[in-house]
Amino acid sequence: MIPLKDYNPTRRFSLVTVLILGACVVIYFFVQPTGQSAFLEADPQRQEVQQDREIRFTLYNAAIPCEVVTGEPLSQQEVAETFRPGGDPTACDRNDTTPPFYPGKKVYLAVLFSMFLHGGLLHLAGNMLFLWIFGNNIEDHWGHVRYAVFYLVAGLVATLAHVAAEPDSTVPMVGASGAIAGVMGAYLVMFPSVRIRTLLLFGFFFMFRDITAKWLLGFWFLLQFFTSPNSGVAWMAHVGGFVFGLLVGLGWRVLTPQRAVARPAPWRYD
Repeated sequence: MIPLKDYNPTRRFSLVTVLILGACVVIYFFVQPTGQSAFLEADPQRQEVQQDREIRFTLYNAAIPCEVVTGEPLSQQEVAETFRPGGDPTACDRNDTTPPFYPGKKVYLAVLFSMFLHGGLLHLAGNMLFLWIFGNNIEDHWGHVRYAVFYLVAGLVATLAHVAAEPDSTVPMVGASGAIAGVMGAYLVMFPSVRIRTLLLFGFFFMFRDITAKWLLGFWFLLQFFTSPNSGVAWMAHVGGFVFGLLVGLGWRVLTPQRAVARPAPWRYD
């Protein structure tokens, strides 16, 4: 299921959402080697060099569970074990004495950087679509500053959830999906009955339907528990971010009930 738009108008310009979206797009195409490779010619030798640049850039800028746990950058041996052919994604060795691969890396600051990095064009496009559909209404409802703080904290909580689930992982984490999952969790609480125009895919067949947020987001959340361990998706980050957003949304409704009444849709598809 791919959400395309929601029937939930906003009252003010979604400044923070647009800035986050713009930052992710600019960083992907003009800072990350991954995005810059889209402008290169199909030269196998250049592509190999570019792939090495991508790995090095990600290692230096992205959060890595092993680094978050130990507080130290990955060692040269850990990097070699992780990225060799058939490498070990859990090569974290707390007794390793080989020099750090990037001695100057700020491993905790990388948690913030990771929220603005993406692993590919489809990864970026999907995240930005979800951010725009669900983020603008939360920002409109909570205000720019509260929303910005919530977004960043949701991303932090999502990262920590993944680290807690895979503390020995030496694979870099990239993407805004943990923070966006927090936005989606809040949306489920704030606007459960709003209709979402959705593209439903069944193999080679597709159809468009309007589905209420509670069913769409609830189904998305359940799908996270069926994600393959080998898919490369940090599904626990999605779960952690979503639950955090859900709890914050519930707290908002309890503390400010006069503001937390979701605008009903003209009709609902249940």
